[in-house]
Amino acid sequence: MKQINQEYLAALAPGHLLHLSGKLLADLRDARDRLNQTPQHSSRPSGSYAPWEQAANAAQERQTDASIDDSAEKSGPKPEETAAEAPANQPGATKRQPGKQPGAKGIGREVQLAVTGESSHKATVCACCGESLAETVPFQATTARYMLDIERTEHGIQVSHVKHIYGEQRCGCGHVTQTMPGRCADEPDWGVALTEWHLVGPLLAALMICLALRMRLSRPRIQEFLADWLGITLSVGCINQCIHEGGRAVAPLEEALVAEIQQADLLHADETGWPEKGHLLWLWVLCTATATLYLIGRRSWAVIAPSLQGFSGWLMSDGYGQYRSYEKRVRCLAHVLRKARGLAESCHPEAAAFGKQVRKTVTEFIKGVYQARGDPTLNLVEKYQMDLAKLRALCEQHRDHPQEKTRQLARELLNDWQAIWRVLANPALPIANNVAEQSLRHWVIARKISHGTRTPEGSRAFALLASVIDTCRQRGLSPWPYIAAVIAARRQGNAAPPMPQPIG
Repeated sequence: MKQINQEYLAALAPGHLLHLSGKLLADLRDARDRLNQTPQHSSRPSGSYAPWEQAANAAQERQTDASIDDSAEKSGPKPEETAAEAPANQPGATKRQPGKQPGAKGIGREVQLAVTGESSHKATVCACCGESLAETVPFQATTARYMLDIERTEHGIQVSHVKHIYGEQRCGCGHVTQTMPGRCADEPDWGVALTEWHLVGPLLAALMICLALRMRLSRPRIQEFLADWLGITLSVGCINQCIHEGGRAVAPLEEALVAEIQQADLLHADETGWPEKGHLLWLWVLCTATATLYLIGRRSWAVIAPSLQGFSGWLMSDGYGQYRSYEKRVRCLAHVLRKARGLAESCHPEAAAFGKQVRKTVTEFIKGVYQARGDPTLNLVEKYQMDLAKLRALCEQHRDHPQEKTRQLARELLNDWQAIWRVLANPALPIANNVAEQSLRHWVIARKISHGTRTPEGSRAFALLASVIDTCRQRGLSPWPYIAAVIAARRQGNAAPPMPQPIG
């Protein structure tokens, strides 16, 4: 901007002047957006408030903390508070926040690896007039950054430590164009930045994601692995930032996964508990033949409803009542069999008799479904019409039974009658929800090890990365080179590469 004046503008051709006007307009809009940012709706730290604003914000935070403390005293100590945290609840004491404490001595960057290469980033076109810059145009280095990454060779993994050089070049029009590391525009839902100005390269970040999500290692264990096996020393905070950055990088792919789910003929859905720093949420899975989508939120249909807008296929689910919001549904018979088996082993005579009858009938129906798959002329609805009527009458008889499990199973069968026996009219439909349950199994083990996530951003990153990882696995591809490519593209401010298509 310092190089542009009235004389320079007057000397520009109309085409070059129009090109410059467009760039100035875009820069003005970005500047206005940055000017209007506050810590309340952006990733700016709270310390960036103006001095006259900090006092008012501090007073507001103290008022909020006081109201929280008052409500905590009235309700008593929380169950999740440990004995070590008890002193912090005493009058005059403050609860220790996780992470580095104010005033604590920091730890500087400890990378001591030798530089393995250099990469000069030269401009290809003039940033002002848009003309191409020839290779002969002198390049003056102004800044540099170092990037640690890994390279996959025929002998394994090799660590690289590359110096990336940025500088400036003067165009024939007189304008000096500078090159800088790429950066993705800030997004309000993310506190982590996506920029090339980062010590960790894309493939190394993908390795951390693999160790965290696929191998289920904690952040300190990842730190230990990198130091012992690759000689890379990174802080736990840097590792966590890279994982969250990967989640933000793949976030635009969620729209493509949702679109593919909405076009599917059959969708498997399931959910399991997911803790987020003491708050119980739920990890949902929506799984088709070639795509898997995970969502973390409340145990409510509203969490998955946006992803199912326009979906007109069959929905396979368990007996959770929220799924009844979708009419074209198929129930998992394995759940019914397990509950009937439990009743059949009950000490209550009537409950045991009811469970044995339900188990016998359902087993017979399942055998008929397998027969119908081999003989399309077989009409199961007519074949089992009398058996269905007897089972329904038996459920009506036990819907108000004093034994709780008996009453629950009878009412569940009656409430989901159409969804449970829809497979008799459509034998090609699945009879169990094993696809969704197997998809969740790996993440259930990860939940038991890590005890869930700690922040909404961490939950969001976890669900997004899990979706991409499992979708790539479904399609017969390794997800790690693709995730690295997505991180590299998004750090440059470009769109994420499309999801790879299934092999074969």
